[in-house]
Amino acid sequence: MIGLFIYEFDNVMLKTSKLKKKYISNSHLNNSAEVTLKKPSWIKVKAPISSGYLSTKELIRKSKLNTVCEAASCPNIGECWSKGHATVMILGDVCTRKCGFCNVKSGAPAGIDLFEPLRLAKAISKLNLRHVVITSVDRDDLDDGGANQFVKSVEAIKKLSPTTTIEVLTPDFQRKEGALEKIISSKPDVFNHNLETISRLYKKVRRGASYKHSLNILKYAKELSPTVFTKSGIMVGLGEKIDEIELLLEDLRLAKVDFVTIGQYMQPTKKHLSVERYLTIEEFSKIENLAYKMGFLLVSSSPLTRSSYHADEDFHKLKIARENTINV
Repeated sequence: MIGLFIYEFDNVMLKTSKLKKKYISNSHLNNSAEVTLKKPSWIKVKAPISSGYLSTKELIRKSKLNTVCEAASCPNIGECWSKGHATVMILGDVCTRKCGFCNVKSGAPAGIDLFEPLRLAKAISKLNLRHVVITSVDRDDLDDGGANQFVKSVEAIKKLSPTTTIEVLTPDFQRKEGALEKIISSKPDVFNHNLETISRLYKKVRRGASYKHSLNILKYAKELSPTVFTKSGIMVGLGEKIDEIELLLEDLRLAKVDFVTIGQYMQPTKKHLSVERYLTIEEFSKIENLAYKMGFLLVSSSPLTRSSYHADEDFHKLKIARENTINV
């Protein structure tokens, strides 16, 4: 209970609370009898066949690293890997949770690989990256939720690639006392924790997680380090209403989040949650404009937007946006 209390702040006013009695959550599992929606013409990706893609794939294989690009079947893998960009997934490839949207394997993970941070740092150095994103599976089986492995990874990268900026995309560390403090103390440039969806859909989409808890993680990260960029991402197309999206964005701003990403949910397999609707490019643009009006430093909203998509370019944009705000 002590670890949970660290992130539960009463002064975070969740506007989504007004919606709790208005909607009823859907069932957890996808109904195989449901009609699968056809992907619209604006959702197209190139096949991953470039030489750059193959080089990145080979380096990751030789380094014995996992990536969320592969594990979560990201549609942008061809584009990102062709540029030598990959989101590395530490702490194994087996998650202790089973969310309705995620294609990462679930079950009982193996032990911690003590040499993983060094292998990761060496791979980053070979790729000569300006910016790297480190994420992980949920590790509820560990006392610290895997926080120490994040810290060791950040430290190893800073030692071998001191000019590389680092973004951490973390799980929620529920009931893991001191986990967030450890990660922020390692001084990442961006702290990212995805809200994923609106409050009403949490039991359906993010089983075992808490909307309020995730918001408070983002708020507390900013309190621990006012200079760290905070970031969060959501999926759309799971049955949310536009007013619910608006309330979620307002909650993120109350938590002083700097950067939000909004992308189209795409069903990875028939066993996962169905796509309720494909939003149009115009609708994504409207959500982006709405978010900017709320005061976010940066917004990325498009069908193929993912949390780490164009992360290096976006970090540069974040720095410029902050400087412009300070100079106003």
